[in-house]
Amino acid sequence: MTAPAGANIFAVREKIRPALETTRMPRTTSLDLTRRESQIMDILYRRRRASVEDIRAELPDAPSPSSVRKLLEIMIERGLLAREYDGPRFVYFPAVRQEDASRSALRRLVRTFFDDSPGAAAAALLGMSTSTLSPEEYKRLRALLDRARSQGA
Repeated sequence: MTAPAGANIFAVREKIRPALETTRMPRTTSLDLTRRESQIMDILYRRRRASVEDIRAELPDAPSPSSVRKLLEIMIERGLLAREYDGPRFVYFPAVRQEDASRSALRRLVRTFFDDSPGAAAAALLGMSTSTLSPEEYKRLRALLDRARSQGA
């Protein structure tokens, strides 16, 4: 049996997927991450791409390489990460835009700590600030508040 042109002969168990896969798992709309998954996502958003060893080097109390690989596999199945071959190893990268992940994290934070009230969360953020808002920040927040009020939110 010969390998298809362009196939990585070292990726023995890696599935070769067609360009347009029809049995793709649906993407998650809520990113409920465990502590370890959050740490991994932080690393990958900062670095953009990383190998298992790169990730382990930055994880506090890093588990074994096989444990990290298993967790990365789970995150790939959930649609959080993607990977590709880069020489002799896989490199992992986020499959979810950082903006989507941050919105999901904020929704969870507001729901958990502020009784699902964005206003209470915004007040807490503004109350803990040691500096004043710039005129540009004030105008932006004012426009967002006006829009929310007109939409009945």
